[in-house]
Amino acid sequence: MKSYREELWFETKTRRAYLNITSQVQVAVEKSGVREGLVLVNAMHITASVYINDDEQGLLKDYEAFLERLAPQSGTYKHNETGEDNADAHIKRQVMGREVVVAITGGRLDFGPWEQIFYGEFDGRRRKRVLVKVIGE
Repeated sequence: MKSYREELWFETKTRRAYLNITSQVQVAVEKSGVREGLVLVNAMHITASVYINDDEQGLLKDYEAFLERLAPQSGTYKHNETGEDNADAHIKRQVMGREVVVAITGGRLDFGPWEQIFYGEFDGRRRKRVLVKVIGE
């Protein structure tokens, strides 16, 4: 069994962003040499997310609107009383999730129709990382 680890680094120019990282994950899978196995992709920061969905701009705008209604940036939060100002980002991350696991078949990410891997940033403008861990044969 093979194991391969790679970190992807992101620094968005905006506080919130949704980045399609599918091609970067596929490159990591190819570097690993794994033909059959699994890849774990997880955000290594508590205000960022990794999730799977369709890369459709209307859907991304819907996410943004939904998350802002659920946890508005201007809301009142106990966490922000500690000197922080990003409680909404923590909540948004919890909703969108920390990680995804995708099957690898024939050396390729094995997706359903329209599926893509995204990095969701909810408190950006600083450097953060995503772990890509490939396991298989």
